[in-house]
Amino acid sequence: MPRKNNKKPQHLLVKETSQLLPFLIQSLPETGRNSVKSILKRGQVIVDDEVQTRHNLEVHPGQKIQIVKNKVAKRTSTLHGLEILHEDDHIIVIEKSSGLLSIASHKEKQLTAHRQLMNYVKSKNPNNRIYIVHRLDRDTSGVMMFAKSEDVKNTLQKAWKKVVKERTYVALVEGSVKKRQGSIESFLRESKTLKMISSQNPKGGQKAVTHYKVIQSNGKYTLLEVQLETGRKNQIRVHMEDIGHPIVGDKKYGANTNPLKRLGLHAQILTFVHPKSGKVLRFESPVPRSFYSNSK
Repeated sequence: MPRKNNKKPQHLLVKETSQLLPFLIQSLPETGRNSVKSILKRGQVIVDDEVQTRHNLEVHPGQKIQIVKNKVAKRTSTLHGLEILHEDDHIIVIEKSSGLLSIASHKEKQLTAHRQLMNYVKSKNPNNRIYIVHRLDRDTSGVMMFAKSEDVKNTLQKAWKKVVKERTYVALVEGSVKKRQGSIESFLRESKTLKMISSQNPKGGQKAVTHYKVIQSNGKYTLLEVQLETGRKNQIRVHMEDIGHPIVGDKKYGANTNPLKRLGLHAQILTFVHPKSGKVLRFESPVPRSFYSNSK
């Protein structure tokens, strides 16, 4: 005789406006913060009959939330090295892990953010597609956006400077950066060896502007908040080398140390105007703790 499953879903009622993760932490006091985050990531949280994995999803009074026991949502089960932060009919915003390619290279074609999301949307409808809007280097982690149509991709790329309100990175660099804040401006071009070359000569190069300020430093390493005014290939990496403080783990651009066992660059915040609704959306990815601990 088969056993009955007594693990019924837990039902929660939202009483005041909040973000989903804080609401769950407050509503599940006997469950640790990390366990609550795992429940979200595994797709065990259902808001208004739809599986949600976004930490910062806004919930409102009257909404009903279910916590489903021992159930992993199909939508996230095939995704490796990335988490969907936001999805609607026009865009997908993800949090990418260090080590995952944004798009296929001549060496890696399958396990990329683009390929995984393409498979994910096609599983809903074979005609669905995913389009690259901007890229993160393989070893850079953090927030990244994709478009669900060529029209939306073109709209975002053509008006990128107006659409994007904030792109904030955090970088762990070698040495002690003496100037508490500053700006770096140069012209970047790509060499035959695919390395970006920085110079003050505008001929043959694209203008790149990077702003930075010191968060903390222990003398050996400095943690910087970095704002991009332009978005050129390897821009932050090149500019950190320009000022004599390469990003840790970035041997290609002058680094001698690698305390993190990865590139010390994280895309923390992406704020932009939604291409269809016109609403300003802001997404933030927590800075890895190792970035802070290595610069104390």
